[in-house]
Amino acid sequence: MAMIMNGGAVILADRDKVWAALNDPAVLRACIPGCQELDMVSDTEFTATVRAAVGPVKATFKGRVQLLDLDPPNGYRISGEGQGGVAGFAKGGAIVRLEDAEGGTRLTYEVNAQIGGKLAQLGGRLVGGVAKKYADEFFAAFTKAVEAA
Repeated sequence: MAMIMNGGAVILADRDKVWAALNDPAVLRACIPGCQELDMVSDTEFTATVRAAVGPVKATFKGRVQLLDLDPPNGYRISGEGQGGVAGFAKGGAIVRLEDAEGGTRLTYEVNAQIGGKLAQLGGRLVGGVAKKYADEFFAAFTKAVEAA
């Protein structure tokens, strides 16, 4: 099942500070809902373990994420995939952009993902709603962390 999502936030910090936080595993680990581990393998690759619940399906996903087309401090493309055992899999990517906004930085994202297994059987409305909730939680926590730093 394909899933497309986009959104963003205005963060009251300069673009360099937001860019640095987007590349800091400690900041990301603290902001990603359900994140149990996030380790930097190289300057452009992370491994992650994330616990997620979508309706009755609860799973721990392990995966890899690569940062591509880096354009500091303007944005990058993310590509990744994760396996959640019998719950299924998720793979896809996102484009993250940063631009100046009044009083700070506007962060926007476009996600294109493919999910399979039990997760895909739950239906697009439920999965999409939970994905949007997780994205909103991440950006609220990320904005708070960057602005407080």
